[in-house]
Amino acid sequence: MTGAGDSRDHRRDYRAHELQRDRLPDDPFVQFTRWFDEAVSSGTKDATAMALATVDGAGVPSVRIVLLKHYSPEGFCWYTDYRSQKGRELAANPTASAVFYWRDFDRQVRITGFVAKVSAADSQAYFDSRPLDSRYSAAASHQSAPVADRQTLEAAVASLKRQYPDGQVPRPASWGGFQLRPERIEFWQGREGRLHDRFLYQRAAAGWRIARLQP
Repeated sequence: MTGAGDSRDHRRDYRAHELQRDRLPDDPFVQFTRWFDEAVSSGTKDATAMALATVDGAGVPSVRIVLLKHYSPEGFCWYTDYRSQKGRELAANPTASAVFYWRDFDRQVRITGFVAKVSAADSQAYFDSRPLDSRYSAAASHQSAPVADRQTLEAAVASLKRQYPDGQVPRPASWGGFQLRPERIEFWQGREGRLHDRFLYQRAAAGWRIARLQP
């Protein structure tokens, strides 16, 4: 018996791609770039979106979607208000997990590691590159704090526009970047019959160890 919300109504199989051990590079960032570039170049919607999980001081997890802005062999970066829920949780427990899901390719990348703030100079450079309205909004908002209504937010933005009509709104000291520095990166490729390909890169003393995981 199935109901309207039964997940069996939405089953599908994964047939398009595979992931082979002998084709994996030693560096997980090389493999990430392969998949990331393929997702972006194919026009995958929100290819830069990742679900980011943090934990508060009581061990309660929370998760939300953030956008990857840039990455390097050091880690994966996004920008936010440090006073937000994720900012407060990372201050108390500077570890996080993230996952990219590219449905068009039946692929996931799972990342776990330590988190640190990026430099003020890097935060400023990214802030200056944002569209003007996004800068006004970031400067006006205390992310995750309660607000009476939308009109209050709009009034705060309007006030900043009057104060900085040339568009040179300052970056708040509470706004900047985080970098997730991975200890583990897993690449998941959906396969037919749910016999998926999974490979885990785990940081070692020299380089990375690679292991195939059972699906």
